[in-house]
Amino acid sequence: MIVAFIYFVLVSVSILLTVQSAHVLYLMLYTWDRADAERRARAPESFLPPHLSFSVLLPARHEEDVIQSTIERVVRADYPSELLEVFVICSEDDTGTVEKAEEKIEELGREGLHNVRVVVFGDKPINKPHGLNAALPHTTKDVVTIFDAEDDIHPKIFSLVNTVMVQEQVRVVQAGVQLMNYQSNWYSTLNVLEYFFWFKSRLHYHAHYGSIPLGGNTVFFARELLMRLGGWDDRNLTEDADMGLRISAMGEKVRVVYDDRYVTKEETPPTLGHFIRQRTRWSQGFMQTLKKGTWKEMPTRKQRWLAFYVLAFPRGQALLGLYLPLSLGMILILKVPVLIALFSYLPVLLLAAHFLVQVVGLYEFTGAHGLEASPKAVVRMAIAWFPFQMVLAYAALRAMRRQMLGRHDWEKTQHVGAHRAPTEEAESRVG
Repeated sequence: MIVAFIYFVLVSVSILLTVQSAHVLYLMLYTWDRADAERRARAPESFLPPHLSFSVLLPARHEEDVIQSTIERVVRADYPSELLEVFVICSEDDTGTVEKAEEKIEELGREGLHNVRVVVFGDKPINKPHGLNAALPHTTKDVVTIFDAEDDIHPKIFSLVNTVMVQEQVRVVQAGVQLMNYQSNWYSTLNVLEYFFWFKSRLHYHAHYGSIPLGGNTVFFARELLMRLGGWDDRNLTEDADMGLRISAMGEKVRVVYDDRYVTKEETPPTLGHFIRQRTRWSQGFMQTLKKGTWKEMPTRKQRWLAFYVLAFPRGQALLGLYLPLSLGMILILKVPVLIALFSYLPVLLLAAHFLVQVVGLYEFTGAHGLEASPKAVVRMAIAWFPFQMVLAYAALRAMRRQMLGRHDWEKTQHVGAHRAPTEEAESRVG
């Protein structure tokens, strides 16, 4: 009886994880599989004259190494400076970042550019959404956008969004973000490809069905919409996903634009510890948002199901991490009926399919950005594949533990500018 129950649980979990993995694979290939989806994702081929103005929020904490380059890129964007204002957001204890930002502001002032200022907040919590809320009342332009402190934005990004918002009469635009340093360490390639498939394909599916967890930067909001919503939830560790679902619940259309030419470039976390803390924060933030229940306010069952599915995904990762070693162990060690063994191996086969799709994605990503993939890179991916899944599962389990303990402090991810050319960074620091 007990053995039969174990077999039943094993088969049930195998089927559940197989269906879930197959659906993720479908989402990864959504814009490749459907011509209409790919067409909707495109950036305009030509841009309208500047019409909208932009308030740029740059939340930063201990970003002394990268903040000056980021300010430089935003201010030098190919858009009229009088239609841009930039706010560097820091907590009062982060004197290093404040000093670096003020140095850059003084330098720009000598050139006649006076559209950058620092907003310092002294109350808690010390995290990104609270900083965004502190800066929001200071904004005066039509559109509010967020970039992270290490972001390399494309000079044409404001022209692109100006065109989309004016032509299509939308009030929220999510543009593409791409990690770049795919060879920095053993997990970088897989982390880079996560972003590639998320922004190039998966988000378009969510936008199409009106249930979208927005990204944390390169997202553009009509200011009046943000003010009506009262800003961000500063207790939420994934305030971006929460904001996207709140907007979706209002019935607001979100336009997702992905074009390899115009992506915002970022870096993978520099160490495994930083990667785990970042992924823990994301997983816990999804758990918070699931518990908060905004997704229940969406008008259709399809939207509610899709939001629930995304927010519950970290728990699925935790389950998969526990299941894979058990499944492999049972296949290799225990004598179980052949049919049971085959069922238990189905999720592993789906993971193999995921890997093959990611290999194709690697060659497409590198080709789009003038980089070069190699068989050696594919071998490194294969070696890292299983450990990477275990790391994701560990981060999800860690998030569950933090959630149960009531710990919601913001675990900072370090940025070192690994996505930027060394000579370029050196010149920026000298400047």
